This record gives sequence, C-alpha cells and structure tokens, in this order.
Amino acid sequence: MSNTNKANEAYEKNEKNEITESKKAGGADIIKAENISFTYDGGGSEEKVEALKNISFSVKEGSFTAILGRNGSGKSTLAKLLCMVLTPDGGRLTVDGVDVTSDETTEEDIYEARKNVGMVFQNPDNQIVATIVEEDVAFGPENLGIEPAVIRRRVDEALDIVGMRKYARHSASRLSGGQKQRVAIAGTIAMRRRCIIFDESTAMLDPIGRREVMDSIVRLNRDEGITVIMITHYMDEASLADRVIVMDGGEIVMDGAPSEIFVRAEELWQCGLDVPQTTELLWRMRKAGLDVPLDAFGERECAEAIEKALEKAAKI
Repeated sequence: MSNTNKANEAYEKNEKNEITESKKAGGADIIKAENISFTYDGGGSEEKVEALKNISFSVKEGSFTAILGRNGSGKSTLAKLLCMVLTPDGGRLTVDGVDVTSDETTEEDIYEARKNVGMVFQNPDNQIVATIVEEDVAFGPENLGIEPAVIRRRVDEALDIVGMRKYARHSASRLSGGQKQRVAIAGTIAMRRRCIIFDESTAMLDPIGRREVMDSIVRLNRDEGITVIMITHYMDEASLADRVIVMDGGEIVMDGAPSEIFVRAEELWQCGLDVPQTTELLWRMRKAGLDVPLDAFGERECAEAIEKALEKAAKI
C-alpha cells in the first residue's frame, strides 16, 4: 500500500471517529443561538413578516432534537438559518464554533462551517442530481476534490448505513420515494456531515417510506453519533428524539424531553398540534377517571398501562 493511501485511510478513520468520540464524551454545543431573529421583507407594498423573534437555544453534538410547530411558526426559517442558507437579522448564531453573525467572520470560515451541517429537504426528487444511485451519492465528495479511492469507500459506507448498497447501480428515477430520500441521506453522510437537518423529510412519503427513512435517521444518530435536527408534523417521529422543541408565532414555547412535552396535550392542541395517538387515548381515559400515565408512547407500553389501570379499577 502506498504512503498516500495509508494517509488517506488514517485521515478517514480519524474523521469518522471524531463524531462518535464527541458523542461518548457528552458532546459540546455544535449549534448555539442567542436571541436570533429574522424578518422577511414583504417587498413593495406588502408588510414585513417577522418569522423569528429572539430565539435562544443550543444543540449538543450527538443529540437528536425534533422541532414541532404549525405552518408559519418559523421552524423552516430556523432550519435555513442553522444551515446558513439565511443569516439572522439580529442576535448571535454559532455553528461548529464559528460565529456566523460576526463581522469578523470570513466567507472561508462560513464555508468550513457549512461542510459540517447538511440538510435533507421534503421532496426527494429535488435532491437527486445523477441518474445512477452511487453516482448521486458521490456527487458531493467529488465536488470537494476528494480522491477517487476515498470517495469509493465513503459511498459504500453511506449506502450501507441507509440500507441501499444493493441499489448502488440502479437508476435513481426508478426508486420509490422512501428509497430516494435514503439516497439523499446517503449523499449527506458521504460528505461527512457532523449535523444533519431534516426539514419535513418524510412529509411526501407513504407509511412504508416514512418508516424506512425514520429507521435510517435513528441509526444515523444512535450508531454513527451524527447530530440530528428533525422538523416534522408527525408526533410518532418526534417521540423518537431526545428532545422536543415546540415553536409558535416565531417563538419557542416549549422545550424538553418527549415525556415532558407530550403530557401537555391541551397546550399542544392550542398550538395547532396533535399529540401521539397513544397519548391522546390515555389522556381521554384519564379524563374519564382511569389512573393512567400520559407518557406511554409505544403501542405496547400504552396497552400495558391500560391493562394495569383496568385491573386496578376492577379491584376498587
């Protein structure tokens, strides 16, 4: 093996391990927002729209955060700020150690920060740029000037992670929606992103496609240590996260673990959101007088909680 190949392999191994090691160590803040705001210019006679109002929060590296909110709540605007497509009007935003709002930050600094934060959008057809699956996954690394041998290894690893290796030579246009979305995720993985933002990435998929994509997202976070920020309307998806942020009117109105957020069913309904079906069922049973918990999100957990409550009620 040549010295160049040895160096490439060592670099790849070190780069891949950095993500996992950071998670094991508890993770520093990969994103920190301090009182950031953003206003869309209405243009002409239209009124300006204040999309975000003094938002403050941080995201630990290796964590899994779900962001919920009705249409117009500001969640997609926030996602665009976090991946540096848009720049805040006010406040301070730090991404991977780079203060993207500072006047002293150069374009090169922002370019380097962008390398570590990727985004997967709602429509998979808008993200496929090549006709063959493996060529599409290789597109990003090729544009970074990475050596072919390294790209080959990255493509194979990325397709393995999302369970699409056997489709490597298939035509991308013949894949299902869920498969296309997994290819889009693989393309982001091949870029060695440390944080991936999913902007309603399952919204246009059928139940099977949604499950395939969610399995890949969970695997990315749990097994690969990649930071996940997921914007979704589906409560069952949000319940898989470590943390749930609820937005309304351009502000954060709730922030906590799923078990802390979903028990506040009435507040969520006031924000125009649903709760997991299991939570709603348990909430209605509690209103009817049964002593049941509200944080049994899984179907089996829910069934066991109801069974225990009915047994307890029968003994009274």
